[in-house]
Order: sequence, then C-alpha cells, then structure tokens
Amino acid sequence: MSKAVPVPPATKWLEPQVLTGAQASAHAMRQAGVEVFPVYPITPQTPIIETFSGFVADGKTDAVLLQVESEHSAMSAAVASALGGARTMTATASQGLAFMVEVIHQAAGMRAPIVMVVGNRALAAPISIHCDYSDSMLARDSGVVQIYSEDAQEAYNLTVMAPRIAEHPDVLLPVMVCMDGFTITHSAEVVSLLPDADVADFVGPYELANAMLTAGQATTRGVFTMPDHFFTLHNRMTAATETAATVYDEVARDFERRFGSYLGPVEAYRMEDAERAIVMMGAASGTVKEVIDEMRDAGERVGLVVVRLFRPFPRAALIQAIGQTPHVAVLDRASSPGTYPPLFVDAFATLLGAGDIRCYLYGIGGYDLKPQTVRSVYEELKGPRHEYIRYLGPSEED
Repeated sequence: MSKAVPVPPATKWLEPQVLTGAQASAHAMRQAGVEVFPVYPITPQTPIIETFSGFVADGKTDAVLLQVESEHSAMSAAVASALGGARTMTATASQGLAFMVEVIHQAAGMRAPIVMVVGNRALAAPISIHCDYSDSMLARDSGVVQIYSEDAQEAYNLTVMAPRIAEHPDVLLPVMVCMDGFTITHSAEVVSLLPDADVADFVGPYELANAMLTAGQATTRGVFTMPDHFFTLHNRMTAATETAATVYDEVARDFERRFGSYLGPVEAYRMEDAERAIVMMGAASGTVKEVIDEMRDAGERVGLVVVRLFRPFPRAALIQAIGQTPHVAVLDRASSPGTYPPLFVDAFATLLGAGDIRCYLYGIGGYDLKPQTVRSVYEELKGPRHEYIRYLGPSEED
C-alpha cells in the first residue's frame, strides 16, 4: 500500500483524520444515504459493520441494519430491499462472498442496484484471513461492476461514487467496491472526508422505476423464462455492464469537477516514456510506485498501469495507458489453476499484438510483494520471455 497521498486542494473537503479503510467506507455508506444495510460479519469485513452499527446507535443514520443468519440471506434481503424501493448496501469477504455468489448472479439478472463493499480475503483451504482476490473473482462473470481500491482514501471516494453508478438507469447493476483485506480494511492512514450535505447532493435520491412496492403498479422479478426470453434479458444485462464503463467515467469526472479528485478506470503512473511496465490492481500498486520512483532516479524508464475498474474491463483505457510500451508484466493476485490468471487473460486479449506481455502471480494468501521482487520483474523484462506463469512466492524469495 502506498503512503497517504494528499487530496487535491478543494474547499469542500473536511480536515484530514486517521481512519482505516473499513471506517472510511462506512462513513461513505452513511453519507450516501443507505436505507437498508443487511449484513453478516466475517473477517476482515466486520469493522465496516461495527463502524456503521455505531452510527445507527448514535442516531447518525436512519438506516435499518439487518443482522441476518448468513451471507446468502444478507444478499437475498439486499435484492428484495433494492427492488422494493430502498437504497441498499452490504459488505462481505472471502467465504461469505462465496456464499453470496448464487444471489449475486440473481441480483445482476434482476437488475438490483446494490452497493457491495468487499474486504478481499483468500478462499480456503487452507484457512487464511489475509488478502488475495480469489473471493471477488468468483463473481467476475456475474454482471456485477467491480472496482479495486489502492488505499483508504480511494475506498472512501469509490464508495461515494458507487451508488451513482449502480443506480444509473442505463446500468442498474450491483457495484462491488473492493479493498485489500487487512492491508486497507484494518490499516489506519490519513483520509479526508466530504461534508454530509455534499455527498448527499452528489449521490442524489434513490429513484428506481418500477419498484416492486410501488402502490397500484404490478411488477414481476426473477420468474422462470424460456430460452428466447432468457437470452434476450441476459444480453440486456450484458449490454448494461458494458454501459457501466461510460457511466463510471462520467461519475468520476463529476466527482473531479465537484471535489478535485479523479479516479479513472485506469491510472497511468510515469508511463510517458516507459520501456517496461507493470499492470496490476489494488494496494500493492503503492509498493510498485515507490520502486518506480527509485528506478527512475537511476535512469530506468519504467512505469505502472493500475487497473481500477476491472468489470467492465477498461479495454480502451488500458490500450491508451500502455501506448507503445514494448515490454509489459501483468501481476495477478488471483490464480486460475490450469490456465492463466484473470487479469492477465483480459490484459493479454486487450493488448494482443502490442508487444511482449508476460504473466506473474503474486500475493496469494497475503504473501507480501517485496520491493526487491518488483525490481526483479522489471529486470526480467529486459531478457527473454519466460514460459507460462512466473510465481512471485516464497520459493523465489525466501
């Protein structure tokens, strides 16, 4: 994770304070006007619930916090609430997200605009409470929009943006804001919040056409369909997922216009003349940035592209960010045993024919990505391409 980066000067930001990513996202949920918050605790997501329940107890929000019997029940309640006409958010991690996946597919198919905050954690077995992206990757093909944070400030900003994206009439899909478990959820750093009124104005009221609980209006959701109707409705959901890329950038630009901070679908870091680049997601990109600064000072032309919006995959933005860079290493924090990992597959397909693109797997089960390992990746990009996947794990470093 990177050092805290000061928020660009703007009159609307409050005085910085020390918060964890979990606390920051809970503040964003409260400010965004969540009305129903169905939850079930699981490490490392639990501090989100703890913080939000404090807001409820202190009368800082009128939201209904539903403590249900499982994550499956939490997502089921979220679907009913969102389609019934209430702004709805939830949070989960790891095995809890795995238990939710059945209903996440239903939420996307029924076009329920639910915001989900995920504290990424490895799936068992063996049991791990630390970060990788195997949990959120379970839902990558469900139709849910997926956004990945680098630090607590991004987790806050993206959670503020998420309802606008989810509830856009051309999207109407769940939006998942991901942050690295423990690295972001539990690590305290300097975060600037916005005033409640500014967030409320930015997000706006919850307006869902054809809400199920609208008096005098009959609606149907989640019914059985024959293949022709299923195919048509699935294609509409898929088209909405693609539309979410445009909507994401519109919302990010409006956030920048109002508050002075832009979080685009990708971030190009020192890519202007890069000969070697890394493509990755999440908190470890901060470590890579620090290595880049040191290598740049030594005359090395290296850069980084951080993929922030993973679903829908930002193909055009990635192509623009990579430009003419001839050597690219894609670093994944989730494996797909038996084939290439997910970020590499999307990046390779997007950049096919653009040059030398190599696959690396790091950080599984929370294993640290060390600065010397990052340097070794950049050095390897000078030499012949390795076969299949290069594993940046204990066997290479310890």
